[in-house]
Amino acid sequence: MASTNKKTIASALIGNVLEWYDFAIYGYFASAIGLAFFPKSDPTAQLLMAFSIFAVGYLMRPIGAIIFGHVGDKYGKKVALNLSVAAMAIPTFFVSILPDYNAWGVWAAYTLVLLRMIQGLSVGGEFTTSIIYLVSHAPKNKQSLMGATITCGAIGGILLGSFTGDLMNHLMSEETINAWGWRVPFLFGLVIGIVGLFLRRHLVDEVPAPTLKPPVVVVFQKHLPLLFNISGLVFLNAVGFYLIFVYLVTWFEVAEKFTPSLALNINSISMVILIGVVLLSGYFTDKVGKKLMLKITSILMLLFVVPLFYLMNHHDVNLAFLGQLGLTIILGSYLAPLNAFMVLSIPEAVRCTTIGLGYNLTLGIAGGLSPLAATWIFEKTGNPISPSYLIVVASMITIFTLYKNKSNID
Repeated sequence: MASTNKKTIASALIGNVLEWYDFAIYGYFASAIGLAFFPKSDPTAQLLMAFSIFAVGYLMRPIGAIIFGHVGDKYGKKVALNLSVAAMAIPTFFVSILPDYNAWGVWAAYTLVLLRMIQGLSVGGEFTTSIIYLVSHAPKNKQSLMGATITCGAIGGILLGSFTGDLMNHLMSEETINAWGWRVPFLFGLVIGIVGLFLRRHLVDEVPAPTLKPPVVVVFQKHLPLLFNISGLVFLNAVGFYLIFVYLVTWFEVAEKFTPSLALNINSISMVILIGVVLLSGYFTDKVGKKLMLKITSILMLLFVVPLFYLMNHHDVNLAFLGQLGLTIILGSYLAPLNAFMVLSIPEAVRCTTIGLGYNLTLGIAGGLSPLAATWIFEKTGNPISPSYLIVVASMITIFTLYKNKSNID
């Protein structure tokens, strides 16, 4: 099934761009959203409530993985992909026009929670289903590269959201953004969703063979080791990404005393570089082998993460950038073959459910808790290098999983 033309690639990418764009702008405008949907008495409480609703989206991801995994395995990946992009685009539009607390009272907040829950379900199905579709339809000599493009779509969505938020802050005053300006980026998200639905009309997919049991039941009855295998493979991805590209911004501010603007600039440049690293490594991996690349890069992360944290811990901007660049190159080279390797290691009949559930549970729990764990260990030990130990543990779990994996995937 070698049908990875430009339209097919764009169709698979667009949903991930939309979903991570939406999550990025929600985080960027959390303060304004708190003002709009919660009582005006306590600004801190408003922000906490806004971020609590942000977290609800993450909590819904495993449920979304089950729902969209079921649809993908039972009715086809094209159906699942069309539903998932619609489940993100429509709620994104409604967030942009949702009446605020002054108009609807507590029902405004309840409605916002419901919309974020639907979006969280969508995220739980979109990323993994799109990599399965694209890798399954890729020529054998381009499987890693095609899987890598989906990761780049997610990274691109985060960067697009950050760019949009920054642009809005340059074009509008804080008062205008708090009054109505924060709604504009969500309205733009609808445009991305419509483009996604238009592109996905042309996707070609095989109808799966009829099954008597729901795919999730089959996974837990017959394929539980495969579920743990996916989780182990994703562990380094989850912990590494959230610490290197989410927590490290705070680490630069606290440990290195950089300004928030400087910390964000270093991080944004590193994420742009990450896209290039992932694509180049995906191309290279298709020549040397997926499992070999995963083993090499996970071992490199184990060996170099602590020294790179030491390099960054010199209160020097150039050394900080070099340290994050080193982490970016290693993690990006690991991410490049990961998607294709996951797809090829799972039987097609339960592929969407197994990968969706294993990926989202690990990303939600291990990834989502990593910044909190890093903050706690830094505070308790007073050692600025201590957060790197979490990546050491994640690397060891992934290396163990790779060496226990008996598949013959090259």
